[in-house]
Formats: sequence, structure tokens, C-alpha cells
Amino acid sequence: MRGLDFSSWQNLLVTILGLALVTLIGMGIRLVMMFTIQQRRERMNRQINERLKTLIAAYKVLGGSFTGDLTVDPTHRRALRQADPAQASVDLSAVTVESSDRARRIRDAVEAALSDIILLGTEPQVRLAQRAAVELVAGHPVQTHDLVVSLRDFIREALQLDPIPKDIVIPTQGPTRPGSAGGGKGGAGGQTGMFP
Repeated sequence: MRGLDFSSWQNLLVTILGLALVTLIGMGIRLVMMFTIQQRRERMNRQINERLKTLIAAYKVLGGSFTGDLTVDPTHRRALRQADPAQASVDLSAVTVESSDRARRIRDAVEAALSDIILLGTEPQVRLAQRAAVELVAGHPVQTHDLVVSLRDFIREALQLDPIPKDIVIPTQGPTRPGSAGGGKGGAGGQTGMFP
């Protein structure tokens, strides 16, 4: 209180102006800090939302089917041609070309989804995706069910949804077949995001 001088109107005015200036500086610093913290939170929320969008798209690609062949066929068409030179000619049957093209589209979508998971997934998800990618590279058929379950649990937790009750048994899930509604637009490829 020593700095306050009320002995004259001039001193009182200077004291009031000094207090107002200190208050304004304090409020300005507080506003700048609040604005910076809010911007950081918004950026983190955007990153989390992008990450979730990408992982949800990967979930739909890897687990969008409950029926049919639930494994990913890693065979490339050129490998089929090398194995059977007769197929290299133009007179491939429409069924063989269609089934080969369908398997290729499933494989390509799964590879893009695995790539997104390796980039944005949790450590257990990255391990499962890496194992699936290694199997694909080795030319072995791949089951994606374990990775789908891990993604489903993570997404439900991130969205603050209750876990699926233990008494509900969900059938084994596999990759979405091309043209089905579960795959979303363009699958999981091309999505970007960052870790929070």
C-alpha cells in the first residue's frame, strides 16, 4: 500500500491509472494464455478426430464382411501368369479375370488400411498390422479378425461407448468385398492424421 498516494487529486488519478494499467496487462496476459491453450486443444481435437476417422475407415475395410471368404488373398495377377503361362494369353475367361480383379481390389484396400494402422494405430494394433503385412508379402492368406477386434475396442473406448458385453458373440469378420456398402468411399487409403 506504500505506492498508493491519496494526498491530492493528481496523485489519486495517477494511482488509479497505474492500477488500471497493471490490471489491463494482467488481463491481457491471461487472455493470450487462454487463447494459446484453446488453440492447442482445438489442434489436438482435430488430430484425434482425423486419427479416429482414419481408423474407422480401416476398420470398415478390414472387418466389413461376416460371410464368404474372410481371408485376404495376397496373390498378384502377374504371379498367376508366371505360374500358368496359358493365362498370359488374351483368352482369359471372364470369370478368372473378374475373380482375380476382385481379389486384387480387396488386397489393395487391405494394404492401404494396414498402412494407415501402422501410421496411426496403438502399439498392439501396429504389431498386428505389421504381422498381417509380413504375411501378405510372404504370399500367405491373411485373417484380419484379431486386428478388427482391436480396432473396434479402441474406437468404442475413444468415443466413450460402453464395451460390447461379453455375452454377445460377434462372428468372425473379414475384409469388405468390393462394391459393398460397408467399405465407405475409397476405403481407408488417402486419409491422414496425427497422434494426439
